[in-house]
Amino acid sequence: MLLKRFLSIAFFAVLFVYINANAQETKALTTQKTTIDGHPAWIMQGNIYEVNVRQYTPEGTFKAFAKNLPRLKQMGVQTLWFMPINPIGVLDRKGELGSYYAVRNYKAINPEFGTMDDWKALVKQCHEMGFKVIIDWVPNHTAADHYWLQAHPDFYVQDSITHKAISPFDWTDARKLNYKNPELCDSMTATMEFWLKETHIDGFRCDVAFEVPQAFWTKCIAKLRKDKNIFMLAEASLPWLHVAGFDATYTWPDYNVMKDIVKGKMNAMDLDSSLNDTEKEYPKNALKMYFTSNHDLNSWELADYGTMPGKSHAPFAVLTQTMKRSVPLIYTGQEEPHLDSISFFYKNTISFQKYARASFYSKLLKLRKNNEALAANANYTKLKSTNDKKVFAYVREKNGKKVLVVLNLSPDPITATIANPVVAGNAIELFSNKNMELRAGEKFSLEGWGYKVFNYVAKQ
Repeated sequence: MLLKRFLSIAFFAVLFVYINANAQETKALTTQKTTIDGHPAWIMQGNIYEVNVRQYTPEGTFKAFAKNLPRLKQMGVQTLWFMPINPIGVLDRKGELGSYYAVRNYKAINPEFGTMDDWKALVKQCHEMGFKVIIDWVPNHTAADHYWLQAHPDFYVQDSITHKAISPFDWTDARKLNYKNPELCDSMTATMEFWLKETHIDGFRCDVAFEVPQAFWTKCIAKLRKDKNIFMLAEASLPWLHVAGFDATYTWPDYNVMKDIVKGKMNAMDLDSSLNDTEKEYPKNALKMYFTSNHDLNSWELADYGTMPGKSHAPFAVLTQTMKRSVPLIYTGQEEPHLDSISFFYKNTISFQKYARASFYSKLLKLRKNNEALAANANYTKLKSTNDKKVFAYVREKNGKKVLVVLNLSPDPITATIANPVVAGNAIELFSNKNMELRAGEKFSLEGWGYKVFNYVAKQ
């Protein structure tokens, strides 16, 4: 009798675990497939943090980087973009360690960083902590010693005279792939599917995406999304990439205007014009990745400490986090801030000690996460002021939530009035935590490169 009772209890316990597990799996699948404006719902109030594994720690490994996850979680980071994690070519290698973007094998892990098991464990840990994970993908070219060059020479664009695979641009450590070959197209898609199915990542950042034909992306992305609503980011500023299926593209034109504003060559009105041009050219649901630095800009242009030195960085960083249709990016070391270029081809460990900008970013990231007014698809209203050449102000609104952003895009202290009645209301300024009753005709005083972000709240 006791045995029967025990078996009965055990049966129902197992049944409960099974049902609960299936419910959790169904919930996870539903969450994965939830979309807003055709994009994964989780990215709409999310953000991206670009991880340079090699330079992040003295060890330069996945395991060493993982120790930073609690800190990044506390800061408010949501999506981790890992620069290429594949093995790097040896033939024609640049520098001592070579470029991450000269991939020798699409289905393997760079031994510098660890093993495939280390990578899977890191992705699992990231997911358990609530992060999303995307990896850098290099579809335009391979390393000069990728095994495809021997096994499938027709996968490559060949010189008409020598019949040897050519290098794209001046990248002598790489060889350009031939997307006129259907077998290459199928093989590339299959390798991307491998990472989704085997390591459960959440999407891809695709390098030099504009050099790969639209027809390939349209077919490939549709296939990749068959079982999981992944996030796709293209390294380019071209509208057709959104038509092909990418969620987000780069904001190169806007970034270039920001740089010129710092140099004194342009002003806030030029940035407004650039943003309006984007609005006209791109699909209405297109997401844009805003940034003040990334691995290319840091290595070759000394961003952001060189392009936006001192206090000039801050208002543009605020803009990246609060602009319409934005998915904001923070690059490795910007929270320190690391005021030096990070080497591309050599070991150049970042020294994390002060985290001087961490609080600044944390306030912005958490406001974005918790306030619908900063969702990528929230309404945007550009506001006129009495000093539009220097003041860039706008309101974001959604479902009764409202955020006002006022930026001084100049080195000069300014006072400017905004007459629009939309600014009226009770609000808490994000960085000072000061409660204010704003009114139409409010006069704003800002120091050089100053910024204010007002989160509207009901009166107590």
